[in-house]
Amino acid sequence: MASKYDHIYDLLQEYRKKNIYRELLISEIKKENSSNNFLYLNKKKVINLCSNDYLGLSQKNFILTKTREALKQVSQCSSRLISGNDIKIKKLEKILANHRTSENALVYPTGYMANLGVISALSTLEHIIFSDSLNHASIIDACRLAKSKKIEIFKHNDIDHLKILLKKNSHAKKIIVTEGVYSMDGDIAKLYELSELAKINDAILIVDDAHADFVFGNVGNYGGIPEYYGVAKDVDVHISSLSKGLGCFGGYVASSNLINEFLINKSRPFIYTSAIPEHLAVAAITAISFLKKNKNIQKEFFKKIHWFLAQLTQLGFNIGSTSTHIIPIIVGDEKLTTNFSKELFKNGVFVQAIRYPTVAFGKARLRISLNDSLKESQLIYVINCLDKLGHKYNII
Repeated sequence: MASKYDHIYDLLQEYRKKNIYRELLISEIKKENSSNNFLYLNKKKVINLCSNDYLGLSQKNFILTKTREALKQVSQCSSRLISGNDIKIKKLEKILANHRTSENALVYPTGYMANLGVISALSTLEHIIFSDSLNHASIIDACRLAKSKKIEIFKHNDIDHLKILLKKNSHAKKIIVTEGVYSMDGDIAKLYELSELAKINDAILIVDDAHADFVFGNVGNYGGIPEYYGVAKDVDVHISSLSKGLGCFGGYVASSNLINEFLINKSRPFIYTSAIPEHLAVAAITAISFLKKNKNIQKEFFKKIHWFLAQLTQLGFNIGSTSTHIIPIIVGDEKLTTNFSKELFKNGVFVQAIRYPTVAFGKARLRISLNDSLKESQLIYVINCLDKLGHKYNII
């Protein structure tokens, strides 16, 4: 007898068959660890190579202390437009606007919601959205929600292909959307060329810079890829995260006063959700202050990145075009990638297998996220494990 849940059961079976089935692991941080380099997963102690806490700030005692001191209530239990617009959020937004060389900033509960809120609000039936083929799922979902005339997908980081699409749609209003550092490949957007195309075509340029913010940019500010390329003022909307390089929680948008005002009135994911708790705003403020006073963290971090990339290249792994802290080890086959990940886990190294739909079928990979709290001895151990298991599975 047919069941109303048949389609759910069938899909789960298909996921298992295609080696793209997912399960939740139970994670725990224990007091014995004062940094983000170890994690307990399903009660097993592992070196954590999956955290987006790139600069290792999430467990800094100074930041935790300030956050606890600000904890007066669990949250405001209200949206920003009702009674949740805490003064600490406004202070954070002023700091973030300066950080991005923008007139104003708007904090969202998450970076995902920021992407949904911006792209769906700014687009109209007169707009065509031009989106990189490897943009994050939150951008893809935002484009689907948008009331745009059409969505044109240009080949990854392919400026010539984008030019062709822009020329083909020369009479339409245009929005160009890209990431700064791509979340699954670790390569950097050609933002100088994109900003020039946006100027020529009078297009709104939106950059989701979640994975580069506070890591790339000018010493002392590290305002991400737009600052890195010297085009920060050419970007119409900066979208970013507070839960990656900053090691805190939340997302934000930096833009002109006009766009900021518009989002407050039009962005549904901003209007119809609870405000970020005030103590989390304090955490972000404290973390930014910490980075301002410790300007060499990123410089030291990049020494680790360059060493690690060189080791992987020397061993013969396919790491694509990355030059950043996000490092894909591209394997291809989904089952092989999953087995590789499981074997590393048995050896005390946690690197998640990334498969469809996060990446295309046949493009499965291990996604390594380096963070600055990892010690040299740990990185050497990881390289030795990758070397041994890479040969065992004929990946290198």
